[in-house]
Amino acid sequence: MRPQILFPLFAEIRTLSGVGPKLEKLIAKVAGPLLRDLALDLPVGVVDRSYRPTIAAAEAGRIATVEVTVLDHLPPRVKSQPYKVRVSDATSTMELVFFRAKTDWLAEILPVGLRRVLSGRIERFKDRPQMAHPDFIVTPDDAASLPQHEAVYGLTEGLPAKSMAKAVRGALDRVPPMPEWQDAAWRKVRGFPSFGEALTTAHAPVHEADLSPMTGARQRLAYDELLANQLALVLIRARLREGKGRAISGTGKLKAKAVAALPFALTDAQLNALAEIEADMKSERRMLRLLQGDVGSGKTVVSLLAMLGAVEAGLQAALMAPTELLVRQHYGTLEPFCRAAGVRLAALTGRDKAGREQILADLKDGKIDILVGTHALFSDDVAFRDLGLSVVDEQHRFGVHQRMTLQAKGRADVLVMTATPIPRTLALTAYGDMEVSKILGRPPGRQKIDTRVMSADRLDELVAHLRTALDRGERAYWVCPLVDESEKIDLAAAEERAVMLRGALKLNVGLVHGKMKAAERDAAMAAFKAGETRLLVATTVIEVGVDVPEATIMVVEHAERFGLAQLHQLRGRVGRGTGKSTCMLVYHGGLGESAKARLATMRDTDDGFVIAEKDLELRGAGEMLGTRQSGEAEFRLASLSAHGELLAAAHDDARLMLSRDPELQSPRGQALRVLLYLFGRDEAVRYLRAG
Repeated sequence: MRPQILFPLFAEIRTLSGVGPKLEKLIAKVAGPLLRDLALDLPVGVVDRSYRPTIAAAEAGRIATVEVTVLDHLPPRVKSQPYKVRVSDATSTMELVFFRAKTDWLAEILPVGLRRVLSGRIERFKDRPQMAHPDFIVTPDDAASLPQHEAVYGLTEGLPAKSMAKAVRGALDRVPPMPEWQDAAWRKVRGFPSFGEALTTAHAPVHEADLSPMTGARQRLAYDELLANQLALVLIRARLREGKGRAISGTGKLKAKAVAALPFALTDAQLNALAEIEADMKSERRMLRLLQGDVGSGKTVVSLLAMLGAVEAGLQAALMAPTELLVRQHYGTLEPFCRAAGVRLAALTGRDKAGREQILADLKDGKIDILVGTHALFSDDVAFRDLGLSVVDEQHRFGVHQRMTLQAKGRADVLVMTATPIPRTLALTAYGDMEVSKILGRPPGRQKIDTRVMSADRLDELVAHLRTALDRGERAYWVCPLVDESEKIDLAAAEERAVMLRGALKLNVGLVHGKMKAAERDAAMAAFKAGETRLLVATTVIEVGVDVPEATIMVVEHAERFGLAQLHQLRGRVGRGTGKSTCMLVYHGGLGESAKARLATMRDTDDGFVIAEKDLELRGAGEMLGTRQSGEAEFRLASLSAHGELLAAAHDDARLMLSRDPELQSPRGQALRVLLYLFGRDEAVRYLRAG
């Protein structure tokens, strides 16, 4: 049950006076549907109205507050022209400009011959001062009511700034006094205000500096949000660990056969990661471990050996991947080694209708040792005889909830693999419920990729270079970006480029995009893999896990629009075979500072962990994993690049608190329950037995 103290904040926006259905929709689009969302929607700017010059001395472009006499009204001769009002002070005259003006209202609010105080941005037009649509027009007697400093909030089309500000004030008025959930000693050391004081201060900026994430008020609020996040993850982890695990210890026989069949020796990094995983599997507690490895670092082999350990112990294993294409790819990779080890392997996707019943029956009878599948493995009709280990590939497609669903199938240990190197701060917020193993470095035989940055003005040169390479029998990818949120435009850009390249190269050019039926997409990929097409134009659907060792060229068009993590993933599609590989990052138009820094980073390093830290620094956590995925932490008050130190403290605080008070029954524990509900971590509260 949500604590009663929070009831006022969980009321809907429409309960505020002056907020009708239309306004409610617009405000909800920007902030969210509840008063809590409005209260936590901090200002993005501040308007300073304390600048009070004469008209003659007013600086163009600044917000100014001036006292004037209204001289006359100048209605337009043509309806499309603006309505003007001339005003003056002792130093000069100025025109007020109104578009689509209501003349009666203007006559009433700006009566000729009387004095008024105006506040708005002064510009110069034909060297004369002008103010378009003043923000405020009041009588001199009411001048004291003008706000000296005004908070500016994020808006959307059709939402007036004044309406948004008024709604936020209304929400703040309903914030009740909260119990103190922060540790008293910690608060004292940091000099943090109370939650209520911090909220009031954050919503009343005076200078630009007050918008900094490093102010005391904003740090306090950021810490509250990070603490809620960490507390929730520690609670979830405790619940997952609570389920009785079992010690899984293999004989090593099957692993030895698979290793003997490998065409390369395992690296020290792979062996270290495997040792950590096996130590976890041998313990009585259920494993929940994240295996991080850069593109091509050999995570799949490590996970195979872990799964063989489970099979050696008489149990079954499952490998889950986000797409059918990847399921088939994993199946193809694992099959020869499973055959060498004498292990029964099967694949199951949502599309596999034929043979599905037989696979399910064999799975239940224990005739299948390792099953590879999509999230179809979540289905209720998929029953294992005895599942010992679940491996999830490409973690950022699966959130905490899916991890739990998977672990609920029996008493299985869970190993999650990701090829997106994750900075420590982001790992703590999205995967704080997991232990982490890393495979550093690239496996033997992996090629270094020559990365070049070039302007689209040199597209002709690039196409000529491509023609030469393709004539030599090489294969290439050409990736077109998501132009905007519309997949139609995305698709049109890819189709257009494919047509252009077919004409220029006189070759059969393949095309892969997200709108294709899965069977068509697989056929296009298969043709590229078999060498029937040597050039594949694609949208970012090829970002994850596609493996064609013969592909040696990656062209990324509009590279300036991609995040670093995504560019690194795309580059990892080449350099998988013996041939020298190249990645061409093509940018259009001028480059901003951030885009320049991203492309320079790509040119200078191929270390995914360095790239991930740089990506977090340049973009913040919001876009770190490319398109927003389930399982990604979203923060409204905390900035991971600014508040990394606070995150580490929240992580330690949460663990210590729950070790002392696992059911959150103490006075501080009760206050922390309020915090969890305030930040929407209701699910975590349900894990408290007394919750």
